[in-house]
This record gives sequence, structure tokens and C-alpha cells, in this order.
Amino acid sequence: MNLKEKRVLVMGTGRSGAAAAKLLKEKGCPIRIYDEDRELNVGAFYERHRELSDVPLILGMLSEEEERQTDILVLSPGVPTDLPVVSRLRDRGALIWGEVELAYVCSKGSALAITGTNGKTTTTMLLGEIMKRCFSDVKVVGNIGIPYTSVALETTEDTVTVAEISSFQLETVHTFAPKVTAILNITPDHLNRHHTMEEYIAAKERITANQTAEDLCVLNYEDDRLRAFGESLQTRVAWFSSKRKLTDGLYLENGVIYAASAGTAKRLVATRELNLLGNHNYENVMAAAAMALGFGAPIEKVQEALREFEAVEHRIEFVAEKNGVRFYNDSKATNPDAAIQGIRAMQWPTHLIGGGYDKDSSYEGWIDAFDGKVKELVLIGATKEKIRKAAMERGFTAVVLADSLEEAVEICSKNAVPGEAALLSPACASWGMFKDYEERGRRFKEIVRGIKE
Repeated sequence: MNLKEKRVLVMGTGRSGAAAAKLLKEKGCPIRIYDEDRELNVGAFYERHRELSDVPLILGMLSEEEERQTDILVLSPGVPTDLPVVSRLRDRGALIWGEVELAYVCSKGSALAITGTNGKTTTTMLLGEIMKRCFSDVKVVGNIGIPYTSVALETTEDTVTVAEISSFQLETVHTFAPKVTAILNITPDHLNRHHTMEEYIAAKERITANQTAEDLCVLNYEDDRLRAFGESLQTRVAWFSSKRKLTDGLYLENGVIYAASAGTAKRLVATRELNLLGNHNYENVMAAAAMALGFGAPIEKVQEALREFEAVEHRIEFVAEKNGVRFYNDSKATNPDAAIQGIRAMQWPTHLIGGGYDKDSSYEGWIDAFDGKVKELVLIGATKEKIRKAAMERGFTAVVLADSLEEAVEICSKNAVPGEAALLSPACASWGMFKDYEERGRRFKEIVRGIKE
């Protein structure tokens, strides 16, 4: 497709929208940027993105004429696809792309893509480290905070792009065809956006939509939905399991991860050799290794990377020990299932900080997972009353409400005794209190490091 002949409207003025606009401008496309927020500070936007100073920025409502002048609408991941303006443009015949589709159309080389409810960032970063040991030009992009569009024009036929892809981004792919994909797991999340579990699952499964019989999809054998999905795929499938021995695939047995083929297993790495805690992280390790091996990475390089990889920031990240209490930052646990994994990784009686923005999640399963390990639950944010009610109904009464993250850390620091742990694992998004989970995690670390010994 010759993008220079297309009139493109980029919707969204955040990091992804700006990166998409810069790519399109560099490609010589006639572009405009659009944001529904009439109060957006236009001067501040152009100050941050001076390369776009000559690109029109439309705020508020699109006129009928502006809609008619749009051949392609590029959506930022945070823009719902069922907005009235998106529906009108679709009905007018405009192509609805996300930034992943735009980046893929403009890039070269091979793409390896990871999705799933939880574990995407760790798996993506780990796979990126493995690939960097094997190939000279590797880009690690996507939902980790580096827009795919920001590096697309730097790629060559030799580039290997490792991408973390969210369900939001997968809603708007059309030709995106990675050589290797992985769906790590599927549990309820973002139902305020996708509305039903079926729509959410369908979005995740779109990652394989354009793969061929020669391509590879890595799936979690212990996820019933994914097992059924894998059996329906025409592409090659590689499985991983943390609960049973596989004749083909990667599996965990007695603290050792094995890679099996036709019934013959080779020792890959022992979990005690890893710098990661928790069964969910061992699944991430198996997924990344299966993707790398399936792409042709030498097993020795895979083993080296697995042993040397450090935990991702904000995912069960050790912060400090203060007065004999170990503090952990699991701010990336933005849904109950991810937060369950954080609890399971704790090896000490734990004071847990939870709560935040409400994504229409239910918290009963998370509370049930406390299983005697959580001594105290300190709640913050918009969901604190909802979670407190759920905890009381499940018979967990050691609940304290706090008005801020600072107060929550102070409560944990005061009530925990030497030999215990304090864990920020909110089970909720950060919006309303923080810009994103990263800002929340960084603030938590600042507070903890300021605790007086």
C-alpha cells in the first residue's frame, strides 16, 4: 500500500499517537491528529513534539467534511473501537488501524509477538535478551512503553522485532503476521473495554490470524481455552506446562525446566538458577524459551540468557529490607489474577497493599488466594470499599483502609515485624491516583526507601 496516497487521521495525542504521527510524517503522508478533549493544551503538545508543529491538531468533534477526508484512521491503544466517531468512519469506508498494524506495514524483518492477560512484559523482555545474544539487530517494542511505530523505519530485512501486544492493540490488526507468537494465559481483564469474556478472548486470539502453516504459536497447555484453541490452529503449535510432563514442549518437573521433542527431554535450566520468583515466572521462562528455540536460537544462548535475566521492574521486584521487613513492588499486577501470582511468590507472612481503579473485576478469587499467607490487607483507591466488602464476605477481616499510598506503606511498616514482608500488588489499574502502574511503582519505591531504620 502506498501510504502517500492515503489521507490519514491519527486519533490520540499520547505516546503511541505521537509516535504514529511522526512515522507517517516521515513517510510523506498527508496527516492530521485528532483528540476528543477540547481542553487539551495544544501548545504543550507541540512543545513536546516539535517535529509535528506543522501537523494540524483537531480537538472536540470531527466535522462531516473532516470525516470524508479520512482514508485511514490510526487509533492509539487506549481509544475504544466502538466510539461513535470510529463507527462513523468505518461506515464511510475508512480503514481502522492501530499503531501495531501501521508499524508492521512500515517495517521489515521478522516479528515475534507475545500476548496474554499476565506475564507479557517479563516474557517480552526475556525473549528480547535471548534474541540479542543471537542476532545483531533486535528491537523490543510494544506495550512495554516503546511504541512499535517509533522504531519501524529503523528496521531492515535482518531485524528481529520482539513485541508485547495487548488485547487493545490486537483489535485493530489486519495484516500483522508474526513468525512466532505466544498467548501466555487468558483470565478476565479489561471487561469494561471488551464488554464480554468472549470478545476479550477473540481479541487475544487475533495474534495468530495471519500466521501460516510454517509459523509457530506457543501456548500454555494448562489453560483450557488455549488448549482447545491450539488444537484448532493450522500453524505449528508449541506447548509449555508447569504441571505435567510433555512429550513435545517445555515443562517443569521437580524444579527443573526441560525441553522435550518426540519424547526425548533435554534439561534447560533449574529454577534455583533463575533470578525470578514464582511459578508464573517459570511459565514466562518456558514461553520465552519455546519462542526462541522455535525461531532457531541455539539452546546454549537460551540457557545463558535465562540464568542471567533479572526480574522486570514493578513485577515482584525486591525494593529494600527495612527494620527486618522485606518490601516488594508488584505494581504491574493490575488485575486479580496477576496479583494472585504475586501472593503465591511470597515466602513470608505478608502485609498486602491493594486497590485502585475499577475495571469491573471481581476480587473473591484473589482474596481466597490469601490462604493464610496474608496477615493484613491495606486498601487504597476507588475500589477499596468494593474489595473490603468482598474480603468481609469471604471471612477475611484484617482490612485497613488508607487514603493514599504513603499512608498504606506507613501502616504496613508500623504493623509488620521482622521476618515478614510488605507487598504492593494492587489487583487494580492505577488510573485516578497515578498516571500508570510505573508511576505507582516508582512512588512506592521512593516511600519505602525513605522509611527510617
